Amino acid sequence: MTAVLFLSVFLIAACGLIYELIAGTLASYLLGDSVLQFSTVIGSYLFAMGIGSYLSRFLHKGLVARFVQIELLVGLIGGFSSTLLFLAFSYTESFRFILYSLVLIIGILVGLEIPLLMRILKERFQFHDLVANILTFDYLGALGASLLFPLLLVPRLGLVRSAILFGMLNAGVALWSTWIFKSHIARPLPMRAACFLGLAALAGGMFRAEQITTLAEQTLYADEVILARSTRYQRIVLTRFKDDVRLFLNSHLQFSSRDEYRYHEALVHPGLAARPSARRVLILGGGDGLAAREILRYPGVESITLVDLDPEMTGLFSTHPLLTGINQNALNSPRLKIVNADAFVWLDETQDEFDFTVIDLPDPTNFSLGKLYTTAFYRLLSRHLTPGGLIAVQSTSPLFARQSFWCVVETIRHSGWRPYPYHVYVPSFGEWGFVLASHGNSAYEPPMQLPSGLRFLTAANIAQLFHFPKDMEPVDAEPNRLNNQVLVRYYEHEWSQITR
Repeated sequence: MTAVLFLSVFLIAACGLIYELIAGTLASYLLGDSVLQFSTVIGSYLFAMGIGSYLSRFLHKGLVARFVQIELLVGLIGGFSSTLLFLAFSYTESFRFILYSLVLIIGILVGLEIPLLMRILKERFQFHDLVANILTFDYLGALGASLLFPLLLVPRLGLVRSAILFGMLNAGVALWSTWIFKSHIARPLPMRAACFLGLAALAGGMFRAEQITTLAEQTLYADEVILARSTRYQRIVLTRFKDDVRLFLNSHLQFSSRDEYRYHEALVHPGLAARPSARRVLILGGGDGLAAREILRYPGVESITLVDLDPEMTGLFSTHPLLTGINQNALNSPRLKIVNADAFVWLDETQDEFDFTVIDLPDPTNFSLGKLYTTAFYRLLSRHLTPGGLIAVQSTSPLFARQSFWCVVETIRHSGWRPYPYHVYVPSFGEWGFVLASHGNSAYEPPMQLPSGLRFLTAANIAQLFHFPKDMEPVDAEPNRLNNQVLVRYYEHEWSQITR
């Protein structure tokens, strides 16, 4: 009996933390800026738990019945929280209000749990043993949840099913509590019936989770969703309309198959064609294989190392027939090696040097990505460039995020590089910016010849890309440093003005 009681504490703690992590993750996926979202969600949740703990003092009679009711409510509200949030983002303009309302409600209910359970158990244990055991299993439950969430739950079950699974655990605790404490419940049968109904509702939600997520995402995205997958690092969604396939990472468009060639030709060829002697090329990001496809046009390139954090991303674009058709099976080339690692950590550990580097990372929507646009990162990268080598960096839009773009340029300059900013029009994105950079005394000269088979870029129009009209000319911007990440703040502010 004692073991079952403390197992209940373990599960209660695990469930409470899972709901908190799911709310923070969903807010990060849908709103960006993971640090802000997790900080505000965690702060609100802890505040609400404090309210719940305070309110527990006003419960005096029928403590076991109240405990069972609270567990069932936590299970139902927490279990369906991710479903409600997905639907709220798709169908309403009140996502933030619903997010924080759910966080506060769940937090208050979770805050009630442990004080009530301690009062229920006070007659069975010495006070010092009770406090020590309750807190021990509470912290162990939190540890278990924090490990399970990124390693197993998100990549295997996804956010909707993970929440429902732990809602079922809460409802299960409520149900078995009606047997453990049956002598303290006046009418256990109605409570058990309510618990069984709650479990049935959650089981139905588990069975329909995929349809619920698909319904929400079909509304969120204009075109048919043909693939949606949650990984340890991001939410991958592919949509299709006729011959146009689009990739979204955490709701942000990464490419449209109708015009991605403009982006990737502009990213790769102005720099690589100017280095005809390049033999070893590095790609940071670019897990879709589209930059690699362009680099493989150069027979003189002997090896390509592609470093992308997410193995699900590179695995998908290595095997899915529709996607390997778009990247021309580039990720399966014998000249290419895939490394699934954090680019910052990998650069710090490797001794390899490269003649040309393509940095094809997502925009700096959060601090995890922003660190890959810092002076520290570019200085680290300079240790891996051969004499005369170049880097090419995707750098967001100089029109829609003007200060962000010139912040990237200024950051590269402050890191000891000579930057050469340029831009290109991509219909699905608008004006998009890049930065070529050389190190030391070497200077960049536009190439006189490009590989055959290009659809957009010519040697004659490369020079035009380096000229900026008045509304995209340089503006003042601080360099992006690791300790302040000003670029993320620039980026969030500028793009929020566009979406209003």
